[in-house]
Amino acid sequence: MLALGTTAPDFRLPDTNGNIISPDDFKGASALLVIFMCNHCPYVRHIRHELADVAEEYQKRGVAIVGINSNDVVHYPEDSPVKMAEEIKNIGYTFPYLYDEAQTVAKAYRAACTPDLYLFDKRRRLVYRGQFDDSRPGNGIPVTGQDVREALDAVLSGKPVSPNQKPSIGCNIKWKPGNEPEYFR
Repeated sequence: MLALGTTAPDFRLPDTNGNIISPDDFKGASALLVIFMCNHCPYVRHIRHELADVAEEYQKRGVAIVGINSNDVVHYPEDSPVKMAEEIKNIGYTFPYLYDEAQTVAKAYRAACTPDLYLFDKRRRLVYRGQFDDSRPGNGIPVTGQDVREALDAVLSGKPVSPNQKPSIGCNIKWKPGNEPEYFR
């Protein structure tokens, strides 16, 4: 796992309109939330409407948010940039949804699954890495975004984020054949 306190790894990735997005685009933001996600994962599909609501709410409060899809679209075509654009429209995401074709950003963040959330404070130091909340497909727990909301609220109020952080659970990143990172071997 990426260690708490780590500086946000840099990236330059295209969004679904072909615009190149990087952390520099969010210099004035009070925090940066990076979400590794995709279209087909049942765990992402389970939270996606609440994720859209959380994103809209916290963007209004000065938080920059980006979604990153690092999946192999040859074997998972439902995660292609065209399908990503459809997902933005269908779900109403208000944040840039970026495509990590080379999978280098997922490796730099040591992303393991979708969804996998990383929250960086104003200095772009990692303060939270973990789950959206305790809800999972079929477990009957309502989707609230409680874990990420608590972390975001702490950052926005200048308080420390609780070190009691639960790792994300979801579908593994769909690595291109032979591209699996060392930490998975």
